[in-house]
Amino acid sequence: MASTNITKPSLTFVVRRKAPELVPPAGPTPHEFKELSDIDDQDGLRFQIPVIHFYKNSDSPGGGSTRTRDPARVIKEALGKALVWYYPFAGRLREKEGRKLVVECNGKGIMFIEADADVTLEQFGTVLQPPFPLFEELLFDVPGSAAVLDTPLILIQVTRLKCGGFILATRLNHTMADAPGLVLFMNAVAELTRGADLPSVAPVWERHLFTARDPPRITCVHREYDEIEDTNGTIIPLDDMVHMSFFFGASEIAALRRFIPPHLKRSSTFEILTACLWRCRTIALQPDPAEMVRIICIVNSRSRLKNPPVPTGFYGNAFAFPVAVSTAGQISGNPVGYALDLVKKAKADVTEEYMHSLADLMVLKRRPHFTVVRSFLVSDVTRAGFADIDFGWGLPVYGGPAKGGVGAIPGVASFYIPFKNSKGENGIVVPVCLPSYAVERFVKELNGLLAEIPNHPIAESRSSVSISSSL
Repeated sequence: MASTNITKPSLTFVVRRKAPELVPPAGPTPHEFKELSDIDDQDGLRFQIPVIHFYKNSDSPGGGSTRTRDPARVIKEALGKALVWYYPFAGRLREKEGRKLVVECNGKGIMFIEADADVTLEQFGTVLQPPFPLFEELLFDVPGSAAVLDTPLILIQVTRLKCGGFILATRLNHTMADAPGLVLFMNAVAELTRGADLPSVAPVWERHLFTARDPPRITCVHREYDEIEDTNGTIIPLDDMVHMSFFFGASEIAALRRFIPPHLKRSSTFEILTACLWRCRTIALQPDPAEMVRIICIVNSRSRLKNPPVPTGFYGNAFAFPVAVSTAGQISGNPVGYALDLVKKAKADVTEEYMHSLADLMVLKRRPHFTVVRSFLVSDVTRAGFADIDFGWGLPVYGGPAKGGVGAIPGVASFYIPFKNSKGENGIVVPVCLPSYAVERFVKELNGLLAEIPNHPIAESRSSVSISSSL
């Protein structure tokens, strides 16, 4: 059902951590400097992104039981082996003239924390989805480790649970990789924990594929980087940010499709869900009807570059932030089809030429941040592969982004995460961040899109919706 997260806000537990340590490559690696691409080092990616995986105890033959194998030891050992292949991750970022980022491949290593918690997986509830209780204990922010420059590029905490399961939480410097790139690295680690001698997919650097042309020239329109002053205080304050999650299964998506006009019936689930959430969010925030609002759709460009194509093992950032722009009054006052048409057109903007133009813009405009004023950003990670990473304990109960709203400017982004609810229904879970004053209106608008379905849970539970803040 498209209802808010029911993770128990009252759940408390104690995490006992060992001292953080650095895990270097397990073998010799080159000491060299590698430039990031002009897509990698833009302002909007200069932050740390958290991902989390929950694993049950497994007594399957051939490994997986925490009674006989220690996940922290096994994963730590495999990390060292994987870093021989992915040795740039073991380095440190430097900044050159023009705000250009380079990674010094010096083999210092990634940061690793081993921990134990006096809690079972079952105590987290039958439905595991963001926000997670005491997340800051499951991915400890080691003092001095969160800066973009000259700090470990990955932090991993493995927390063993009383039930024999464990939690693996990862923090990535986003300038180094996108979601598919991080999954490539994590799958390499997972393959090595399961006995492989080397990763099945060799990593590929080749950041020059997304480097500006000489001379750089902006040939496409990039309204996502419009310079707009936040004169009305539209960015959500951290102390007033409420974190929720909503599940959309087949029945919810079918219900949303009822509002789609005939000429847009072939729209994808991503497009329809994005249009509906953008409209609900705009109505909930109640901006001035004449104010411009934006939806930013992250679009993976790997399949759109043909000359040359992007290699399978490429793990850098390979996406764009195309944007649709409209007045708030048009989004709120028109049917969903209006927003949907804008979303589809924004996605279609991303071509090979668009990516080259984007890289050129970064150089010419000193790597700006995308516009966050009245912006809502959505990222579809349903096909990224987070839920398919098996370290020898089977597939995760949950694997994906740890929370919504992450980014250099918190509160803007939501993720579409593959999910199976307590009834065994497959669907998408969407973490959403909103200021407290807008939460009730957002849920009401979402209810309105689903209320005509007989006996639909969210339509029936308006008075009992439970919303918990992770702050």
